[in-house]
Formats: sequence, structure tokens, C-alpha cells
Amino acid sequence: MPVNPADGAVLGALYGTDPMRAVMGEHAYLQRMLDVEAALARAQARLGLIPAEAAAAITAAADATRLDLPAMAAATRNTGYPVVALVKQLTALAGPEAGRWTHWGATTQDIMDTALVLQMRDGLALIEADLRANCAGLAAMARAHRDTVMAGRTHLQHALPVTFGYKAAVWLAPLLNSLERLAEMRPRLLRLSFGGAAGTLASLGDKGLDVGRELAKELDLAEAEIPWHVARDGLNEAACWLGILCGNLSKLATDVMLLMQTEVAEVSEPHVRGRGGSSTMPQKRNPIACEYVLAQARGVHALVPQMLAAMAQDLERGTGPWQAEMLALPQAMLLAHGAVCQARFIAEGLVVDPARMRRNLDATGGLIVSEAVMMGLAPVIGRGEAHHVVNDACDLAIAEGLSLADALLRDARLAGRLDRDAIARMTDPAAYLGAAQAFTDRVLARLPG
Repeated sequence: MPVNPADGAVLGALYGTDPMRAVMGEHAYLQRMLDVEAALARAQARLGLIPAEAAAAITAAADATRLDLPAMAAATRNTGYPVVALVKQLTALAGPEAGRWTHWGATTQDIMDTALVLQMRDGLALIEADLRANCAGLAAMARAHRDTVMAGRTHLQHALPVTFGYKAAVWLAPLLNSLERLAEMRPRLLRLSFGGAAGTLASLGDKGLDVGRELAKELDLAEAEIPWHVARDGLNEAACWLGILCGNLSKLATDVMLLMQTEVAEVSEPHVRGRGGSSTMPQKRNPIACEYVLAQARGVHALVPQMLAAMAQDLERGTGPWQAEMLALPQAMLLAHGAVCQARFIAEGLVVDPARMRRNLDATGGLIVSEAVMMGLAPVIGRGEAHHVVNDACDLAIAEGLSLADALLRDARLAGRLDRDAIARMTDPAAYLGAAQAFTDRVLARLPG
């Protein structure tokens, strides 16, 4: 029975995704190891190192559905690695003549590392597709609400006016950065692991580099300049990329949760009957997608240090750190994809309430534009005096429940200098957006054509 909820038949519906489980799960891992063994045989046959008939038989036998899993488990428990048992069964399935050429010149870690890289390639493609959909949804939101004025908040309190399009662009920009980083990272991650027993390919004599080159071609992977059995930067770059991505998604989810509060109610997750409901409170529409973005992101963030700690690999083969990676990286991929998919649900369907945004913006009677008034008064009465006047007006407005404009009109220091129309212009939130719309346009301009 699964212990981790992400692998459960019921709770797995909340954590991760079935497509990622199919890519990163144990069956896929076994198949990918067989794929590497088969590709190795084909590469060596092409170089004349083993018979072509043997390579064909090994390729035909490399089917994970034909493996005896209980026997593999028993052997793995004894050996400490699955490859010995896998090669034994592949050898038997290929037949006595072809089977003796399996795993020629390779070592366990070559097979396991390269299989993991193949899984990562497929898994990152899944994440990228849903990440691009997130970006498209947020971009549409930013365009639609480029000029929708709302309260910007710092320390959870009204600060200055912004637009909701600007806010969506703030969510979008780091996700575009993640897409750029992914493209930059792939060449460093998607590399063949092939070094033989101690990383020197000694068992293949002067053909080692040739086999590595042909094997990389077979698997459509890059050749590494030197075997990376104990140099784990590529895998760790991927783990850190997942962590940063999930951090970016956490920002989005946190903001949406705060804006969904009943007292704020400026946005809400897409409503599906029964989703986010309560067993006792029929009115509830809880931010379920946000909650599971955050939960899965925190899971990924807990796994990244495990990967980084495993970089301290000893000499030419790690004694423990390498094995710890398998507990972290597949699970991080699963949870990250789950977070991306929950975020996609938000990005593609977030319900925005501009009218509520306006009511909240006006709730302080113009206090949110006190800085705008101060800057507008500074050329008339000096910056220092303007600060004192606006501060006094804010105190009066709060004490007596006045608007900022009415409080300013009662200040004798402004009498004869500014009329009601001038003060109204100064206290219009839409007139104090700075470069919010320009920033939004700059982010949208980064989207691929």
C-alpha cells in the first residue's frame, strides 16, 4: 500500500498528476532502463562490437511487461540495485546466444542514470506544456485588465493604486523566466551517463568513446565531456529549477487566496459545483487550487535540499548520496507538475470582480492616493510642508470619517491655492498609476509569437 499520499489511489487525485506518474513511476523507470540496454546493444552492433542479430533480439526482449517483478524485487533487496536482476532477466528473454551480449561494457549507474534522464526529458515536457498554458492564461488576464484599477497593498494594507493587469503581469514574468531557464538547462541535464565501472570505459578498450557517441545518438541525448557518475550538477539544476518554479507558483496562489477572502472578494477561483465546499457550511467556496499549489510547492521545497546534500559523492561512486536522489527527484517532478496543473486551473479561469476592486479602492475615501496629493502639492507649498498638510488631512479624514478631498478643503493652508476640481484630480486613483501599464506591456511583449 502507498505511504505517500501522492501515490495513493484516492489522495493521489489531489497530489501530482496521472501523466507524470506514468512518466516517473517505477514501471516507466524499468522500461527506460531496458530502453538504454537495447540502445547500447544497437550502438555496439553498429560498431561491429556485438552481432547485429544479438542487438535485434535484445531490443525485442526489452519489454518491462515481461519482467518477473517479484523475482526482481527479491534480487534487488539482496544486491542493492535493480540492474543486476534486470540484466539477468533481459538476458534470459533475449535467448542464450543474444543474451550473452547484454550490458556489454556498461555499469549499473550508466543504466540507472541514463534511464532517469530519459524520464526527466518526458516529465519536463509535461511540465512545460502546462506551464505555457499558465502563461497564456495569465497573459490574457493581464491584457483584459491592463486598465482595471485596484488597490495595491504592502504589509497587507492599502499602499498605492495599481491595475489588476499589472498584478497578473507580476505573476506572469517569473513564469516566463522559468521557461527561459528550462531551455537553457536542457543541454546540461539531458546528457548520456556512460562511463563503465569507474568512469573510464576501460572494458571497451579503444572503442569506449565510439560506443558513447553512438549510444547518445540512439537515445537522442548529448554526450557528456566526461562521465558524471559523481558530478550531479545537472540533476540538481533541474531540482532547483523545480523549486524556483514552485516558488513562483506559490506567489500566485498566495495572492489569489488573500484576494479571495470574504472581506476582500476581488477574485475567486473558477467555481465548479461542490468544489471547495464544506461538509457543514453550504456557503463555502474554499481556495482549493491555491491550497494544493502551496502544499505541493512546499513538498518540492523540502526535497530540493535532499538533492543538494546528495552532491557530496565520494570518489568514483557514491555510497549513499546517489541512492538518496531516487527518493527525491521523481517525487519532486510529480508534485511540481501537480502544482503547475492546479495553477493552470486558476490562470485559465480566475473570476475577476472589477466593481469590488473599485469599492475596496474607494473604501478609505481617497487615502490611498495621499502620496499623489503630497507630490502634487509639493511644487505649490514645498515638499516638507506638503507632507505635513497631507498627514494632517489623513488624520482628520480617519478621525471624522471624511474623504481625503474634503479634509484637504478644510485646511486653511490650502485656501485660495487649490480648488475642489484640482483636489479631485489629485485624488483620482486612475491618474496615479505610474508605469503600471507600461510594465504590463513589457511583460506581454516577451510572450512567444
